[in-house]
Amino acid sequence: MSVQEQFNQAQLDSKNLSERPDNMTLLKIYALYKQGSSGDATGERPGMTDFVARAKFDAWAGLAGTSQEEAQQQYIDLIEELKG
Repeated sequence: MSVQEQFNQAQLDSKNLSERPDNMTLLKIYALYKQGSSGDATGERPGMTDFVARAKFDAWAGLAGTSQEEAQQQYIDLIEELKG
């Protein structure tokens, strides 16, 4: 199975985890997904009053320079770990 196919499967698996991950883990999942599917963060950083969007953007921007394939592999590994 290619990394892209594993990434697609991990996306499906992420919706069926037995437990909801904590917020920091959810941010990491989001950031790895965005980096793996879209590459480096784009657009403007959300304003201070939109805490959730700002945290998501900052987590994604923190992965700048990580290749999409590397982000996909990290995403796959994290979801596999959470499925445990």
